[in-house]
Amino acid sequence: MNGKRWTILGIGVTAAAILTALAGSLAAGRAVDIHTQWNTLANAYFSQVYFIFNPTAGSYAGLHQYDRMLEDYSRAGIDREVEAYGRFEKRVEEFSAAGLSQEEAADREIVLSNIKGTLLSLEDIRGWEKNPDNYSSGITNSAYVIMSRKYAPANTRLQSLVAREKLMPAALMDARQNLKNPPHIFTEIALEQLPGDISFFQHDVPSAFADVTDADVKAEFAKSNAAVISALQDYEKWLHDVELPASKGDFAIGADVYSKKLLYDEMVDTPLDKLLALNQENMKANQAEFARVAKELDPTKTPQQVLAELQADHTTPDKLLQAFRNTFGSLISFIRQKHIVTIPSNVEPTVQETPPFMRATTSASMDMPGPFETGSRTAYFNVTLPDPKAPPKEQEELMEEFNIGTVISTAVHEAYPGHYVQLLWLSRAPSKVRKLLGSNTDVEGWAHYCEQMMLDEGYGQPGTGAKDEREAKLIRLGQLSDALLRNARFTVGIQMHRHQMTFDQAVDYFVKEGYQSHAVGMMEAKRGTGDPTYLYYTLGKLQILKLRADLKKKEGAAFSLEKFHDDFLKQGFPPVKVVRQTMLGDNSPTL
Repeated sequence: MNGKRWTILGIGVTAAAILTALAGSLAAGRAVDIHTQWNTLANAYFSQVYFIFNPTAGSYAGLHQYDRMLEDYSRAGIDREVEAYGRFEKRVEEFSAAGLSQEEAADREIVLSNIKGTLLSLEDIRGWEKNPDNYSSGITNSAYVIMSRKYAPANTRLQSLVAREKLMPAALMDARQNLKNPPHIFTEIALEQLPGDISFFQHDVPSAFADVTDADVKAEFAKSNAAVISALQDYEKWLHDVELPASKGDFAIGADVYSKKLLYDEMVDTPLDKLLALNQENMKANQAEFARVAKELDPTKTPQQVLAELQADHTTPDKLLQAFRNTFGSLISFIRQKHIVTIPSNVEPTVQETPPFMRATTSASMDMPGPFETGSRTAYFNVTLPDPKAPPKEQEELMEEFNIGTVISTAVHEAYPGHYVQLLWLSRAPSKVRKLLGSNTDVEGWAHYCEQMMLDEGYGQPGTGAKDEREAKLIRLGQLSDALLRNARFTVGIQMHRHQMTFDQAVDYFVKEGYQSHAVGMMEAKRGTGDPTYLYYTLGKLQILKLRADLKKKEGAAFSLEKFHDDFLKQGFPPVKVVRQTMLGDNSPTL
């Protein structure tokens, strides 16, 4: 009936409605168009630049079209990489964030920061010119990622590995052309790693593909693998005889580059001296708490004496892997009972010995399948065991790092609810950018935050990870010992790289202020020479604690720890600044 009331007024209203709807449709079209344009540009970054120059990262991500490629280590290849990243930087900068969603605008900043950080690394830090280990461990890692997971039939994976191996001898020749006066410590580290790299290709890789049935592929692999082994042996001899005596360069990147690296990698622009002051405050608090708990354990002894007792309370190397496996059940049960965080999978990680090319500078790590991996979802919890050929004193010092307290702390950090749970959430990240790009202050900050948070929430008490009150206190001391290790990394990283601390002073700092053994101090100082911003553990933890406190203040009684953790993890692993903007809806300081 109403349809017949076609008055002049009615026609006018109808026309206005049509025009309004048309305008809305056009506006929506523009909105969809800018979102599509951004997604196209982000995808182009990965397909045209990022994975082209980092094919090993593509393999890790589960994008196996890159498996037959290897990083181009030649100087000409590095120049092409710089040019490609510089060109794409302009494209992203020229793409206005106006009209993008908050999430997309943040993704644009993440991509831009990743480009700037890569260019800083290539043009200013210049690891390709200074670090011999980048080449030998780099190609070993490229083989490991194909070997480690059965994402495709063995024949198929071995064919990809052969293609990659054929490119490896040339990479080691490129190293000889590129390296110019590397720091002595970098060449030493490379030489320390190389026997493990060579052994890896001699034994581990052939063993992993023992079930290959294609005779032609096996024959081709025998040739390519032998060529890689020979090239690594030649490289080792050349490094020892030629490069080591000539290695007199400076590993320090300098204060200006250090600040830029923090800005690009972590979106942190806080002045270095203020960062040092924040860390010193946290370190003193951790030392005071260590002294308090140590006094409760034995008031007749100094904290250092109690620490020595804690470090002596460890298992043997042959039982260490199982000791970590034994922690999983109680951790998972506690997390679920106390509603700490949602665990997206019931599958536990596989505990194994650390791959050879990582043993010189890491004691434990988590190796997860990439976000786009569909063929194999196995995750590896790597633990570095003492070298059985090392002197007994050195073996004992390394085992002290895995005492009764730090085994719990490390299991929390690497597995539950640390890296493993975080990476289980990665498939739920809101964009491709968030699945592939991130920051260490988020990744390592989360895992380090979990070490303290789990004990604060009650884990490690009798019946939940500890058999009695004494063991509960030892577990807390283990957590504090690990916190002090990270505090020491914070100070050492900044001070060594702005020439205010020598390598030997760094080792002493880890021992005296970080409460570590001399062997651990040596390993940690070595790592700091090539990983300058490994302050990201404590830096990230402090940012997360502030975010939690600020959100709790905002939400009051409605605050849920489980929801806070779930909401944090579902963002992917961007800088904490980005997570904070999403969860609090403002740009308030992260520290």
